[in-house]
Amino acid sequence: MARKTPLIAALTVDLSLLGNAEGEAPRVIKLLPAGEFRARDGRPAECSAWRLDEVAAAVLIAEANRRETPYVIDYEHQTLHAAINGKPAPASGWFHTLEWRDDGLYATDVEWTASAAAMIVSKEYRYLSPVFTYDKNGRIAVLMHVALTNNPALDELPELQVAALSRLVSLNPSPEEDPTMDELIEQLRWLLNLPVGATADDIKAQLQKLVDQLSDGQGTAAASVDLVALVSTQQQRIAALTANQVDPARFVSVDTMRDLQGQVAALTSQLQGREVDELVTAALSDGRLLAAQEAWARGLGTSNLDALKGYLATAPKIAALTSTQTQGNPPADDTVAGLDADTLAVCSMFGNDPKVVAAAMKE
Repeated sequence: MARKTPLIAALTVDLSLLGNAEGEAPRVIKLLPAGEFRARDGRPAECSAWRLDEVAAAVLIAEANRRETPYVIDYEHQTLHAAINGKPAPASGWFHTLEWRDDGLYATDVEWTASAAAMIVSKEYRYLSPVFTYDKNGRIAVLMHVALTNNPALDELPELQVAALSRLVSLNPSPEEDPTMDELIEQLRWLLNLPVGATADDIKAQLQKLVDQLSDGQGTAAASVDLVALVSTQQQRIAALTANQVDPARFVSVDTMRDLQGQVAALTSQLQGREVDELVTAALSDGRLLAAQEAWARGLGTSNLDALKGYLATAPKIAALTSTQTQGNPPADDTVAGLDADTLAVCSMFGNDPKVVAAAMKE
């Protein structure tokens, strides 16, 4: 398969706008702006604009972190010209660390040579010109190097493509040969649960939602979040909650328990009332209770069944109370007939003559 030639370009950034301290060359330099941008000379011609977003910047940052050698800052793009003119390409500075900010991609650890720093401070050199490759849609793919220059337009750059590629592309694979971007986008789609056809813009939008959620709406201005540690902590909490979750097969709700308690109380009361009724009825029939004691006995049994049982267990059975004195026949005379069954039972208990008692009561 033939190698596809990547598109190469350079952009110019004014060093005087980087806010360096008076008398010092800046240690932090802005290399590429965020969003869509074009060169002053009208480039690019192959697409509407160059494009750099947080997703593409992440690829550039990852590549910088993998590099063993820092990026070079040369003079007047001599790194590109050297393949043609054979002259040396001395460095004016070096950097290794890239950082994405809201307004673009920055190099944050620039080390200038003494001569370059002096020329920057004296404004003998005023512009930075990063060199990069891009795809047919204008998306930035590879950062090659940076140059100090005083030629903002860099009109001759298109003619340098062949020379630059022969020297640099072997060290900086084109997007078609380097699967890093495709792999990153695929992993981000999986992580964010996006469909296969999701674009980089879709991924960026979803990432922004995640950033807003994790930062409580503060965005990247908030303190950084360790997503791996956060996920691990959440997993531990979920595991703890799962382990402590109530088992419905072993526990019931409070309402259900109260309902069951009410039913048990009602059944207990019903059974106790039935037992009291049986005890009182039996005691009345065998003479352990007088008819006058029935209401008292039922009240005692309702409030304290054991006390009623204890009383009836020791109460003597009065045979006279189990049947009538006349065996169901009318009294032999009016005097005896005037006594009720309880009085006759008492007479029998104490050995009194019913007739005498009846006469006494009549008087």
